[in-house]
Formats: sequence, structure tokens, C-alpha cells
Amino acid sequence: MSRIAILGGGSWGTALAIVLSRARRKHDISLWVHDPALAESIQRDRENRTYLPGHRLASEVSVTCKIHDAISGAQILVGAIPTPHARGVYLAATAGVSPRSVFVSAAKGLEPDTHKRMSEVVLEVFAPTPAFAVLSGPSFAAEAARGEPTAVVLASSDAGLASELQEEFAAPSFRVYTNDDVLGVELAGAMKNVIAIAAGVCQGLGLGSNPLAALLTRGLAEMSRLAAALGAQPETLTGLAGLGDLVLTCTGALSRNRQVGIELGKGRSLSEILAGMRMVAEGVGTAAALMALASEAKVELPITEQVAAILHHGKSPREAIRAIMDRPQKRE
Repeated sequence: MSRIAILGGGSWGTALAIVLSRARRKHDISLWVHDPALAESIQRDRENRTYLPGHRLASEVSVTCKIHDAISGAQILVGAIPTPHARGVYLAATAGVSPRSVFVSAAKGLEPDTHKRMSEVVLEVFAPTPAFAVLSGPSFAAEAARGEPTAVVLASSDAGLASELQEEFAAPSFRVYTNDDVLGVELAGAMKNVIAIAAGVCQGLGLGSNPLAALLTRGLAEMSRLAAALGAQPETLTGLAGLGDLVLTCTGALSRNRQVGIELGKGRSLSEILAGMRMVAEGVGTAAALMALASEAKVELPITEQVAAILHHGKSPREAIRAIMDRPQKRE
């Protein structure tokens, strides 16, 4: 029986604890929650009423606010921490991580201050660096926790490790595909959140289906351009981590990034929107980081550029849409 420690008691970390308790392989699962009061209530009530209400955790899932208790003896660590806070949590965990541990990142974003992917953060924080994989794809936490059919991708440069983790994570309603393109999967997971904010802006402005279809198509094109320029495999962007997650996040009612865009389109300020949210919308911190990467790679990201202008430079959503439409005509 593998011991799995999940770092992060938000909606996705909690959902993964529920999904893994149903996996075909049996696991000893611990869930680390930052807030002691929340950890105590989840352990007592078997429900995360703050971030994932209505979904019960199995009795064998232990919940703690003590990070070293959570990771002690764990063969697999799952990082489900929002990227702005991940480095600090991982630094706190370093003393208890075994060199033989496997680290699976389930975050979808870039570290805002450094523009780094989670694989790069893990490489910097842990010494020696544990074997690394990334879990991504179209997967709303509430639907996965309900047991609705969900397909995800698990990427590692080590094919053997990817296959082993595929067996560990597979559950009756949780299908896991493997991939060797860690870079592409991480970039896709970050980039689609920014496009989802743009999709929400369109809805908030009262626009129809034509702009959404164009946004999805051209959004995927700019995601693919940047990913290819940075060395990712093009086919990754047409798979679950790219197109699959893009469609879900741009159209699904449970998308936090899309919801931020909707409220921006309605005229609310970003500070007001974020003040009313319990959970992190990763696209907010990732937009500027992507623009920095695009500048270094000399790649144009017109949609991401306008989202960053709305978020950080006070540009009105209608002006941003007009700026995209007024760009020079070109071949597709």
C-alpha cells in the first residue's frame, strides 16, 4: 500500500483525496490543510465545508495541519497548492521529504514573482530533487469528487514512473493518460486560465457565441505558439492538458478564472472581485508571467496581452476586445 500525502486542502486537493480513496489500488492517504481550524473540522466531519461542501472524505483519509505528520513516510507527494504560495509550503516540507519520494504537481499556473513552472520550483527547493510528474487536464474538483467520468493526463520524463503513477491514480471514474511532455503540460495548464478570463469577459459584456468560438480557436493558437517556442511538443496542446482543459475552463460554470472575467466584463474592479473569492484564480497571477516569457521568446500573445492590460493596467474590457479586433489582418 502506497502512502500518499496531499499538500493543500482547497477544492482540488480535497477532491484528489476523495478520488484516490476510490482508486483501484489501496492507499494510505493524508491531507495537509494549512488552517488548523479547517483541518480539525474536516477530520471531525469528513467534509471540507469551506472549499468542497457536500462531498465526504473516506474514513481512511487522515487530515492534519502539521506538515511533517502529513508527509512522514509518504512515497508520493501531491502538490495542490496555488502557485503563489507553493514555494513557501514546499520549503516547510523539505526536512521530511525522502530522496526516494515522488512529487506530483497538481497546480495549474506559474509562480508570479519568478515566472517559473512548478517543476522548476521543486527543482530549486528540494535537494536531492525527488522524481517529478505533473497531473493536469479538464477536471473540475466538484465533478471529480462526485465520481463523474473524468479524464486527465499525467506527464513525466520517466516513462516507467508515469506508468506506475497511472496505476496508482486510476479509479473507476478517473481515467489517467500518460505523457512525457512535462513542459507542455505545465504551460498548457497555466495558459488556458488566462484565456478563460478573456472568455468570461466576453460573457460579462453580453457577447454571444461567435466571439467565444473565435476566442477558443485563437487562444489555442497562441498557447501553441508559446509552448512550441519554449520547446514543448505541439501535440500536447491538442490533448487533454491543452484543448481539453481550455474548453472546460472557458465554458464551464465552475471555472474561477472565467468567473473573474465575467465580473470584470460587468464593470467590477479586480480588487473587489478577488476580495469576494475564497479560492485562487490562477490566471490573475499568471497573465503577467506569460507576457514576460513571451517577450523573452519573441512570441506574440494578443489575447493574453489584453487580459494582462485589463487586470494590471486598468484597460476597459470593451477597449481590450476592440484592440484585438483592430489588429492587422493576416493569414490564419
